[in-house]
Amino acid sequence: MSGNRNPQQAQMADESMVRNLAAQAKALWPLEKPLFERYGAPAKILDLACGTGEITRRLAELFPTAQITGVDLEEAHLNSARNASAAYGERLKFEKGDAFDLSYPDGSFDLSLVRHMLQAVPDAHLVLAQLKRVTKPGGRLHVLAEDYSMMHFHPTSMDADEFWRLGPITFAANTGSDLRSGRKIFTWLSELGCKDVRVDYLTCDTVRVDRALFASIWEAWRDGYTDIIAQHTTLSREQVWDHWNDMIDTIRNPHGYACWQIPIISAKV
Repeated sequence: MSGNRNPQQAQMADESMVRNLAAQAKALWPLEKPLFERYGAPAKILDLACGTGEITRRLAELFPTAQITGVDLEEAHLNSARNASAAYGERLKFEKGDAFDLSYPDGSFDLSLVRHMLQAVPDAHLVLAQLKRVTKPGGRLHVLAEDYSMMHFHPTSMDADEFWRLGPITFAANTGSDLRSGRKIFTWLSELGCKDVRVDYLTCDTVRVDRALFASIWEAWRDGYTDIIAQHTTLSREQVWDHWNDMIDTIRNPHGYACWQIPIISAKV
């Protein structure tokens, strides 16, 4: 077990992450909803690393009889989630919890999910083991696991591929996490003994997603991560900032194309 379980805590707590969570949910939910619909009608759902509850509330609409528990480390995010979810009453609850040591008994949930989190922590396979443990036999796991080598931009004035390699991916490696974890989830779930392990991809690109909405995700990353990337890589702050803006220009360019491929890995316990 690595020492610091939450090396990106400051970035996750920043206001830019609140913007990011809202924009990602709005952009990705139409693409991801059909995958959730394959799971039938789960009675109890765990939304691990729920943040401000953007997806938790969408799941409550999709599964109108389900009891849903959102878990996160950031109390400010949980308070925002509680305030925004008051209309759902006791059907939704939000609790502070440690993804590496969940407090729930074995087999507590029919559907357990974790999204946008595994790339930000060390030893992500241990989180998956916890997720499997608290899910009932026959229940489902749903994992959105980012892989930051699955992004493409054209035209750009700078080398976006080099930026991801020298910037965010190196920053994560130097601080104890793995921005290429997405490609590893299939193996980890298989090694845990899960069945029917599937891999789907959400294609968030400038054809399927509104350009302004797409760009707002990158703007939030720029605002929240520029300084910390510069501190832990060979790139200067100016270089990091310029790379973000170069990609944002591509997204906003009506003749430009940008694509973010996001693995969704599901499995039966």
